[in-house]
Amino acid sequence: MELTQSTTARALVSYGPYNKGGWRLKDNLTLRPLRDNELLVEVVASGICQTDLHFAGMDDGFGVHYPRVMGHEGSGYVRQVGQKVTAAKVNDPILMSFSSCKSCECCRKGHPAHCHDFDPINFVAAPENLVFKDGEKGPTDTDYQPDIFGQFFGQSSFANWSIVREESIVNVKGLVEKKEDLHLMAPLGCGIQTGAGAVINAAQAHPEDRVAVIGLGGVGLSAVMGARIAGCTQVIAIARNEVRLKLALELGATHVVRIDSAKDLRAVTEAVREVTAGLGANITLDTTGVPALIAEAVRMTAFKGTILQLGTAPAISTLEIPIHEFMVSGKRFQGVVEGDVNSQEFVPTMVEWVKSGLLPVQKMVGFYQASDFDDAIQDMHSGKTVKPVILW
Repeated sequence: MELTQSTTARALVSYGPYNKGGWRLKDNLTLRPLRDNELLVEVVASGICQTDLHFAGMDDGFGVHYPRVMGHEGSGYVRQVGQKVTAAKVNDPILMSFSSCKSCECCRKGHPAHCHDFDPINFVAAPENLVFKDGEKGPTDTDYQPDIFGQFFGQSSFANWSIVREESIVNVKGLVEKKEDLHLMAPLGCGIQTGAGAVINAAQAHPEDRVAVIGLGGVGLSAVMGARIAGCTQVIAIARNEVRLKLALELGATHVVRIDSAKDLRAVTEAVREVTAGLGANITLDTTGVPALIAEAVRMTAFKGTILQLGTAPAISTLEIPIHEFMVSGKRFQGVVEGDVNSQEFVPTMVEWVKSGLLPVQKMVGFYQASDFDDAIQDMHSGKTVKPVILW
């Protein structure tokens, strides 16, 4: 299926690490033809996530490939479909999320976020992920090869047009009518589903649960909202930033604990135990990836409680667990990716929560034109904006 001239793309291309000035907004990118299991999407918005900055913020390492178009929290409209696509039709509004193989043991058992091939499918840039070419295709250039990687998380939504794997598509026809709603809901496919899904789906929280959330970025605040939706009796939000702590109270936290000093993190655990009558939280989520805070997450968790690891720690980081104490207390340490959800089911549920007011994501989102991507990233780093969304 050939693409038309109207699909010349504008994209934010990572030619190197962001902090070295490697991200540039480029016009006149051409796209290769669609394959049978792909869709051409006119992207209207894309959330910026720390994962984008992680994989395009280093010179090299696992999952780092240049040049590349990042973005994995996209929304838009389907404009063309491959011959084997069944997930959506032309002009359907869609949200986008991660991809999975759909056939491994975890996928078959309903855990596609823990797909055995999650890393190679979503992070590693294979030859088939070469999607964009920098410059117009010449009239005699019949065997040209694109030279910019796409399909990060199956989508690469930092572009106004993108070729997307069918597995990354969540069809929201009949649920989302307005483009402005697609703008607002663009981040549902990763950060928000990771936080809310971890509480509701992975931990299967109930009203009697005491939940502690460490770190109040987009994922952490989404976990707070998820705990409120689950009706948890206590929701304890933990962070350094006073503004984020205040926002957490607005979003459903019953208690807040401020991290005053990195040298006295035991005080955080003591504060959690104090507000839980000495028991500790029976569901604790770390969204920071900071090893010292992860160690406190283990300590502040109650007997038979679960520690959910959502934040990405440095690749060489390790966690020391006192084996006898851990065994006797019956605690469980669990890694969670993307909330351990099936996006095709969970994202539409979140859409309904947004519409009903149960998931007030508008309190976290700030909108930026694509040309102002630097401002969006700086505002995220400073804490001014929890979840920046760039508009195309």
